[in-house]
Amino acid sequence: MQPKSQIDLFQGWPATAMLPTQRLKQAANDVLSNKNIFSDGLAYGPDEGYYPFRENIAKWLSESYNLLHAINAERICITGGASQNLACMLQVFTDPAQTQRIWLVEPCYHLVFGVFEDAGFSGRMVGISEDEGGMDVTALELALSQFESGEDANQSHQAAKPPKPYRKIYRHVIYCIPSFSNPSGMTMPCARREALVRLARRYDALVVCDDVYDFLHWGILHTSDAVAKPLSRIVDVDRELDGGPQDQFGNAVSNGSFSKLIGPGCRVGWAEGTKCFIHGLSQAGSTRSGGAPSQLMSTFVNDLLEDGFLPRYITNVLIPQGQKRHRLLASAIKKHLGPLGVSFTPDPETSSVAGGYYIWAQLPVTLDATQVCQYALEEQKLVLGNGEVFAVPGRGSLGEDLHRRLRLCFMWEDEERLVKGIERLGAVIGDLMID
Repeated sequence: MQPKSQIDLFQGWPATAMLPTQRLKQAANDVLSNKNIFSDGLAYGPDEGYYPFRENIAKWLSESYNLLHAINAERICITGGASQNLACMLQVFTDPAQTQRIWLVEPCYHLVFGVFEDAGFSGRMVGISEDEGGMDVTALELALSQFESGEDANQSHQAAKPPKPYRKIYRHVIYCIPSFSNPSGMTMPCARREALVRLARRYDALVVCDDVYDFLHWGILHTSDAVAKPLSRIVDVDRELDGGPQDQFGNAVSNGSFSKLIGPGCRVGWAEGTKCFIHGLSQAGSTRSGGAPSQLMSTFVNDLLEDGFLPRYITNVLIPQGQKRHRLLASAIKKHLGPLGVSFTPDPETSSVAGGYYIWAQLPVTLDATQVCQYALEEQKLVLGNGEVFAVPGRGSLGEDLHRRLRLCFMWEDEERLVKGIERLGAVIGDLMID
């Protein structure tokens, strides 16, 4: 009998077959054949990043989100990806001696915890539960109110960072993935986004939004000839709500990345915020010393925007592929795992806001995710996302039954292996339920 090959339903990467390698090859050739472009690309670059790229991103975002007022390059800063940019934002706009707490949606993208810990916030991260509308803003408001009325909030600390004219230090940071959250796939509706902005203004909080899945959206309202527009980002809400930002820095930043669209190895992303926030972000010490992040790669990706290739690629390749894979994985779960008591969200057949990379599965009450993941790897060579790793550190107990949850990615393995993976998972659950 042929030994089984490993199937990985945990890895949150785009499948290699979907990446636009030939177009990137052409872009690299075009750039490196044009001295006017590669002389900029091979230089350190301006602090905010390659200017033509910033202009094209601003135009692309304005059209994609159907913005009432178009944005300009002054609101865009080029980054080395969402994670690198989060680290820079914390360097510039937080101070562990002054910034009180980091409030994170739970379940939460697990690798972000280390970024906050490296910035000095170990032991000061607080998980806020989510429901079908994403982060529970009512619960967040209650938690903020209770904290601000407690003894910890009234302790004075000497600033660890010197004042700079290009920044402010926020009292709180709120981290969330508003659209197709990782791991749960939940999406925050417009009314909740507005409530979050008003709350952030009241408590001097910076809302850091990982908007990395926004363009991968489909659902019952999505058809091949009528692509749905993404929901207004929280940074858009902050720009327009109640007359706009309360100060020059605002209370929200959009953290974007090409990792889920072109390939994580590109290491190119962007941030959008107020003009002053973006300038401050560009003044991070690592940028001032080392130059604009991903300067050469920025010129390659810019080539994909110059002729409109990227939006066409998203519409004609990534969205149909993502929708097909999502439905395929969901159908396999219903067929092979549903009779065993497994449920999941979001369901692409019923949700108007389905998209992203993940399905969030719930095991029967008699099973534990750690046990299932271990058995699956040992007996079936199946890699799964254990729900427990998405718990915010330090809460003391796992919220929302995370010990019964699995994150399943439908964008990495090919279609046939997605189904085989679920068949293997069914065998695992069946064995464990008999035991």
